[in-house]
Amino acid sequence: MAVGRVASTIALVAIAVWLGGLVALGALAAPVVFSVVSLPTAADAMTIVFRRFDTVAMTCAALVLASEAARGIGRARFARVDLARLAVSALATALAVLEGARVSPRIAELHATGVIRGLGAGGAELARLHEWAELCGKTEVAFLVVAIALHVAALSRAPGPGLDRSRAP
Repeated sequence: MAVGRVASTIALVAIAVWLGGLVALGALAAPVVFSVVSLPTAADAMTIVFRRFDTVAMTCAALVLASEAARGIGRARFARVDLARLAVSALATALAVLEGARVSPRIAELHATGVIRGLGAGGAELARLHEWAELCGKTEVAFLVVAIALHVAALSRAPGPGLDRSRAP
């Protein structure tokens, strides 16, 4: 029981950092920077910020999966909520890794060579990659919100010390 609570705490803190970063950068910082700072400076700055955040997101994802592994050690079987939480966490992790290992580095390469979104073949690729980055980020947000709800559901099922859930209504 204690291992599960510690693992959930670690996972929830990691999810909070990851989710908060996605919202802060994608919904707040990027739109402001791109509307206030001229190109290519805005793109250069946000590329650096997103590349740094990719490391944070992938680290948080690894912590979430490690917490799931810790919760699973010594368990004979998993409840459906545990399996759902693991699946959602794995999907969010896959998206963070895709974004951090493939999408963002390619965006950075294109920016470094002076490609402008929407201009020419390179610009078309940059536009497509930017759409992928947005889709990954938005989908990660949704998966992480679901993961939080599944943590809450699992913890609300677990009886605390001295509680007998068999008599609960």
